[in-house]
Amino acid sequence: MTRPVRDTQTAPTAAAGRLRPWRFVLVFGVVSLLADFVYEGARSVTGPLLASLGASAVVVGVVTGVGEAAALLPRLVSGALAERTGRFWAWTIAGYALTVAAVPLLGVAGVLWAACVLVVAERVGKAVRSPAKDALLSHATAATGRGRGFAVHEALDQVGAVAGPLLVAGVLATGAGYGPALALLAVPGLGALALLVWLRARGPDPAGYEPAAVPAPRTDPDPATVARTPLPRAFWVYAAFTAATTTGLATFGVLSFHAVNRGLLPVAAVPVVYAAAMGVDALAALVTGWAYDRYSPGVLAALPPLAATVPALAFTNTATLVVAGALVWGAVTGVQESTLRATVADLVPPARRASAYGIFAGVVGATTAAGGALAGALYDLSIPTLIVVTAAVQATALVLLAASRRIRP
Repeated sequence: MTRPVRDTQTAPTAAAGRLRPWRFVLVFGVVSLLADFVYEGARSVTGPLLASLGASAVVVGVVTGVGEAAALLPRLVSGALAERTGRFWAWTIAGYALTVAAVPLLGVAGVLWAACVLVVAERVGKAVRSPAKDALLSHATAATGRGRGFAVHEALDQVGAVAGPLLVAGVLATGAGYGPALALLAVPGLGALALLVWLRARGPDPAGYEPAAVPAPRTDPDPATVARTPLPRAFWVYAAFTAATTTGLATFGVLSFHAVNRGLLPVAAVPVVYAAAMGVDALAALVTGWAYDRYSPGVLAALPPLAATVPALAFTNTATLVVAGALVWGAVTGVQESTLRATVADLVPPARRASAYGIFAGVVGATTAAGGALAGALYDLSIPTLIVVTAAVQATALVLLAASRRIRP
């Protein structure tokens, strides 16, 4: 996989609007920060909230599982539709609006079925916006550096992922119920929407940041023409690498189950460990993003060994090592959420990126579910077997990464 030469200009063309590329990335990052404040705050209490309305463990598991699938798999469609219509901003704004509306309503749902619908609706909002958002962001990162641009965006995103749950925990600690806690999240949600509309007005056509980008005319009489252009072979091999390394990563749910089930950590400590892992996520995104731009995509070779280390640490009987495993898990997640996404933009031409990001998200969604199921099944069978199988899967991922690097996009 050989990266194309990128233009390193620091100022946008007239078509991009009045914002410089880095400012576009930073403002978009703050939008994501505020949005993460909202939905990560809600997700941190989804389980107990549904339980308070009468849900069983099975219902909670099914609803949250369906929610995660709804956040990823529909991107296969939303990415293609954004690409065909050229209305990237409309899809982005609509997705954020759905999330911002669903979360406060979740706090006053009152009945289980309505709360379940709102949990899934919030996740659908993420699926609606993400491919279009990533396509818009990819243009600006052509000028800032792919790795650094996506890394800074991810780091800002994770600030909200830490702050939202902490705010909800603080409100609940005062004795207030779920309603006031989730209603308070409407404030950053409205801020995200207002800032996004402002960004749309100031940088309406970010394709202007990327001189090589030649968007399909929005009045194209045959909008299916672009969609019929095949995605590069290097993208598909890279997607296979991503599938392998994601399948070989245990979920935080399995990690936290082990820690609590073995009496290594109290339940109250789990959210704190998760917040710490999100902090490592942001740091890992920044470090690997910088390394990606400076040293090429070869930096991704560190991802499979890191992922293979997680079960070797997290499934021990020592609390310190369990926490260390969770922090390594956070580092792996940070690389996945930033540098893996940045590479897609270098492999796929601008006109096909929304579809590529939709497919990429579908791959990540399906393999995340597979990875969680695999880790859970092997955990019940034998922890040493889990460690060995994880290492084998990650070794396969390394082979696929090497193959993708040999293909010229």
